[in-house]
Amino acid sequence: MEGEVDLKLVTYCGLHCDLCAQRTELPDKAGKLIQILHDEGFDDFYMYVPEMKDTFPPFWQFLQNLASFECSCRDGRGGPPDCPMRICAVKKGVVACPFCESYPCEHVKGLGERYPLLIPDGLRMRKIGMEKWLKEQEERGARGFRYAQVRYHDR
Repeated sequence: MEGEVDLKLVTYCGLHCDLCAQRTELPDKAGKLIQILHDEGFDDFYMYVPEMKDTFPPFWQFLQNLASFECSCRDGRGGPPDCPMRICAVKKGVVACPFCESYPCEHVKGLGERYPLLIPDGLRMRKIGMEKWLKEQEERGARGFRYAQVRYHDR
C-alpha cells in the first residue's frame, strides 16, 4: 500500500511537508515582501541609501531564494544533508521511520523533543496506514495547522 501513495510530502522521520511553514507560508510571505519592496521602488532605491548599498543585494537575493524555496527530504533538498533518520530509513528500506521495528529510536525521540506531535503522529501513521494518514494531514493543513504552532524552539 505504501508504495502506491505519493510520498514526496512525507519526511522520513514522519512529518508532513505541507504542515511546515518553511514550505507553505515563508515562500508566500517572502514573495509578498518582494512585491511590496518592488512597488516602493527598492529595486534600485537602495543604492541611494548608504546603509543599504552593501546589505540590500544579498538580502534581496535571500528573499528571492526564499520565495521560490521548495524542499523535500525525499530528494535531499530538505533537512540536514546528514540526517540520521533519512540515512537509516533508506538503509533499512522503510518508507518512513514509523514503519521501522525500532520506532521510536533515539534519533526520533530527540527530534520529538522539538516536535511534540512527531511520535504520536508516527504511531497513528503506523496504525491507520500511509494513505489515511496523508488525508488527515491534508485536512490539518487546510485548517491552517503548522508545526511551528506547537514546536519547541530551544536547542
